Amino acid sequence: MQFFSLNDFISVQDYVGNIEGRVIDKTTKEGLPGVNVLVVGTGTGSSTDENGNFKIPNLTVNTYQVKASAVGYNSIVKTDVVVNSSRPAYLLFELTESVVELQSITVKSDYFESSINEPTSTANFSYEEIRRSPGGFEDVVRALSILPGVGLASPGRNDLIVRGGAPSENLYIVDGFEIPNINHFGSQGATGGPLSYINLDFVRESSFSTGGFSALYGDKLSSVLKIDLRQGRDDRIGGKATISASQFGLNLEGPIGSKANFIFSARRSYLDFIFNAAGFSFVPEYYDLLSKVTYDIDNQNKLSYLFIGALDRVNFNNNDAKDIYDNSRILGTDQNQYITGLSLRHLFNKGFVSFRLERNFMHFNSTQRDTLLNPVFKNISSEAENKFLTDLVIRMNSQIEINAGFSFNMINFDADILLPDFTTTFDDTLKINSLNTNNSFYKSSAYFQTSYTFDGKIKLSGGLRADYFSEVENTLDFSPRFSVSYLVDNYSSINFSTGIYHQSPSYVWLTAYDNNKNLKSIRVEQYILGYERRLQEDIKFKIEGFIKDYHNYPASLLRTYLVLSNTGAGYGGVEENFSSFGLEPLVSKGRGIIRGIELSVQKKLSDTPFYGIAALTYSKSLFTALDNIERPGSFDQNWIFNLTGGYKFNSEWEASLKFRFASGAPYTPFNSDGTQSVNNYNTLRLPDSHSLDIRVDKRLLTQIYRISITVKMLIQYGGIIVKTKSMMKSQSGFCLRLA
Repeated sequence: MQFFSLNDFISVQDYVGNIEGRVIDKTTKEGLPGVNVLVVGTGTGSSTDENGNFKIPNLTVNTYQVKASAVGYNSIVKTDVVVNSSRPAYLLFELTESVVELQSITVKSDYFESSINEPTSTANFSYEEIRRSPGGFEDVVRALSILPGVGLASPGRNDLIVRGGAPSENLYIVDGFEIPNINHFGSQGATGGPLSYINLDFVRESSFSTGGFSALYGDKLSSVLKIDLRQGRDDRIGGKATISASQFGLNLEGPIGSKANFIFSARRSYLDFIFNAAGFSFVPEYYDLLSKVTYDIDNQNKLSYLFIGALDRVNFNNNDAKDIYDNSRILGTDQNQYITGLSLRHLFNKGFVSFRLERNFMHFNSTQRDTLLNPVFKNISSEAENKFLTDLVIRMNSQIEINAGFSFNMINFDADILLPDFTTTFDDTLKINSLNTNNSFYKSSAYFQTSYTFDGKIKLSGGLRADYFSEVENTLDFSPRFSVSYLVDNYSSINFSTGIYHQSPSYVWLTAYDNNKNLKSIRVEQYILGYERRLQEDIKFKIEGFIKDYHNYPASLLRTYLVLSNTGAGYGGVEENFSSFGLEPLVSKGRGIIRGIELSVQKKLSDTPFYGIAALTYSKSLFTALDNIERPGSFDQNWIFNLTGGYKFNSEWEASLKFRFASGAPYTPFNSDGTQSVNNYNTLRLPDSHSLDIRVDKRLLTQIYRISITVKMLIQYGGIIVKTKSMMKSQSGFCLRLA
């Protein structure tokens, strides 16, 4: 740990900083020498050394665009590169090899990165684009909700509804490791929660696919969110202590010797202090921890270790009859979860191979009591997964790329569940007097994906995935995928993708009845057709139509109107009639169809100092349970309009806003006696909703302190929230950043 004296803070500092980074081949991951790296609009730049590293020193503190270009490769422009004096800005460029140009088709520098394996429905965001998102609260998941086709089940949670799919259908991958749920207070068997526990300060960039993803990814139906963490700084130890609107924490990063570096963060909420002081009956608290160590063995081999953990607690203050009644409507869940793993990557002449060992663990302790404090529901269960994964990437030549991989997963699931004589609002009776189970089962998968560029204008990609799960009826599922992209001219392309996707039932769905082990994997067939055009180098227009055809969704034999595609949002419990847990006899006979169209325009920050995304989505989802009545899905929001953008006045001032409109989702009305009728299931709709977030950023740089200051103001309907970050000697908060 480096110590600081008073003189370090009182010496006058120039407002300058550095940009450092590396340029690699996207396929082989090898460093590329001799690449030109230019700070756009300044005439300042550098070139990479023999290992692909570069450094651009003494840049005035500001926000820049940086371009990397090399002969034989497609150029890339990275926007929103924030240079400050506290630590170097680190960039990683992954260049793709260009093919032989034909006729007038030329390759231009690209503000919008794309993948040949996934030409449709994919967007990439840098750290700064996520951080400055109005109303995003520096949460990766919440910031991505502005994309076309993406909805939120409720404003206060991260239950992503991607093209009408259930919240259980989303895949999260952090630094190559698959994580069941990256949210605090997550819903068992689903992927949502109130807020993410991934510390945005250490996120380098993210990629979000809302459909048509390749055979590299499986066991999910609707989306893939990939989050890549950055490495720690390699010049000296640095850190940041933060107090925000809901939590406080500490970040540290720096070198370990000459070949290794680390990042570390620990955070704790202080909502419990506020809620207790205000006399709330329901008091949540949470903790999270992130640690990553990267070791460069040599130029061909890299080893990394990752640990991410979260602890969530719920306390009830039953001080009077009103508190007891309010708490009887809440399912309180204490959770412990973590992901830990080792990753080794080896580079060879035409590609690389990676090996990963990881362990996912989630423990749920859920309880709900009535007004007499008798237990209505108890669920103490654990899900542990131990995985081995390997991936191989080979570039045969500039036109052909091959991907292949294999994984093996040992799973242990144990549960102690009690649900005695619960009568739903539809007058159905769920009865589990006592369920104790401890099961071990296995999953494995293998995939092969190849891509081919023909004549410089047509890009083809196809793959096949096989998934095995020992606890379902059809233990082996095959999922073919195919996509094609046709380059119409220098600025536009037509893209198409199709494929079959499978997702195994949630572990808790298999436990209540022996016959539930006869469930099949859920199957969806996807078709996506789109047109994309670059209106300018930094502006992209896109229109896509999609169809999702569902089969084998678990449906209830007891509640013949219920298909589990309509569950997974919220906290579960009495108010959702415990539908998401699948604690009833189930069969794989639910089916559904979702159709929609999306239009979007995206502007990246460039010399023109504004940016934004406007997205309009129309979709319709219909699902059918065992009663053979086709009804709107519970997450069927027909119209979604998102508008987010900002204007950068200068190096100090920036303003942005987000406006969101969504049609009301279906719901079932209550009768006068508090019951609900099956005939009215999902027949009415909630009112349309809209929200507005306004944000103003002011960056202040002192002449005496080596500390940057940022003040963020978020104005929402109903009030003003002032949030401070990177603040020293402020009246409203502080954050000390060690240089």
